[in-house]
Amino acid sequence: MNRTRLDRLLGDTDTDGYLLDASQDDANQLYLSGFTGPDPFLTLYADGEIHVLVSGLEYGRARTEAAADTVERHADYDYEYGGREERYDMYARFVRENGVESVSMPPRGPVGTADALRERGIDVVVDDEDVLEEVRAVKTDEEIAAIRDAQHANEAAMRAAESLLAEADVAGGGGASSDAVADGDTSDTGDVDAVEPGTLLHDGEPLTSERVAEEIEVTLLRHGCALDETIVAGGAQAADPHDRGSGPLRANEPIIVDVFPRSKATKYHADMTRTFCVGEPDSEAREWYDLTERALDAALDAVEPGATGEDVHAAACEVYEAAGEPTFRTDPETETGFIHSTGHGIGLAVHESPRLSSGAGELEPGHVVTVEPGLYDPAVGGVRLEDLVVVTEDGHENLTEYPIEFVV
Repeated sequence: MNRTRLDRLLGDTDTDGYLLDASQDDANQLYLSGFTGPDPFLTLYADGEIHVLVSGLEYGRARTEAAADTVERHADYDYEYGGREERYDMYARFVRENGVESVSMPPRGPVGTADALRERGIDVVVDDEDVLEEVRAVKTDEEIAAIRDAQHANEAAMRAAESLLAEADVAGGGGASSDAVADGDTSDTGDVDAVEPGTLLHDGEPLTSERVAEEIEVTLLRHGCALDETIVAGGAQAADPHDRGSGPLRANEPIIVDVFPRSKATKYHADMTRTFCVGEPDSEAREWYDLTERALDAALDAVEPGATGEDVHAAACEVYEAAGEPTFRTDPETETGFIHSTGHGIGLAVHESPRLSSGAGELEPGHVVTVEPGLYDPAVGGVRLEDLVVVTEDGHENLTEYPIEFVV
């Protein structure tokens, strides 16, 4: 945690303190408290100190884990198993006994807690700017190291995914398994009628998005990371940037693999996308891939302190626009072409500040951002490439070492 930056920015709020009522699933809560509480608990920043209030169940662990100046439990306020109003009475006492009569809360804080504190005479102000996310945006060296480690695990998972694709046979066109399908031998391949020519095969079975995603998830677990979902989308599915992908994958068409794991130890995320093709992509897909690689290079070249997120986004857009491809800059209503921003911050949340998009603000040393241009059209599919970089004092450092190659 950047305690100096935290003290400065939260100290500038117009209230006595800053209050969070959330579990570890809230990135602000995890950042401010340093505690992995599975149930909601209170964290109060006041006068340069951090105070945590947890249940008796979590008290011992919170005293060891939490990055707080004080840790208290419900029993300290004569409450452990009571009703809702008694709980809110405890919250108000906790705030007041830390010298606070007014608090800021984030825009997505529980409205019930805010209203209850107001009813008990404590002034609650909504922090529309979400100052804590701004604090989190600039990473310390320790945080950058955690993200780098997660990216190393990510690259191992991407290698596992690419290996599955590279080892695949193609139904009806080469390889032992595909010959078996063509000859009608279903002893190893299952129901031949269910396998269309051009389908990728692994161990005689159709290679699906789900199977590749499983390999990614298993590999991540072996490297101390996990994720709830990943993207393995081929063909028309890849034309939707957030389609997770499902069903059999096919040869000769782009397959987007986007992996965004979280370290189980540090809770920091990584993010990377590559687009692969088994076989020979058509000329338009190849052109799209080459354009996207150029857009990635242009955007990366623009990442430096003092540049804005809008500058980086513009650098990617200009490559596409010069080639005649639509972007949201040239056509805000387009449903094909470059239809998203160029990137986003990453840390305890997989999407956080800063943004690389139109209107985005200035980049600072310590910002960690994804750079991910792409093109999309159901008639062609989708192509996206994504690297993860940290803004440095004199430019940027790319935390991604994975090669960029279209055909596996």
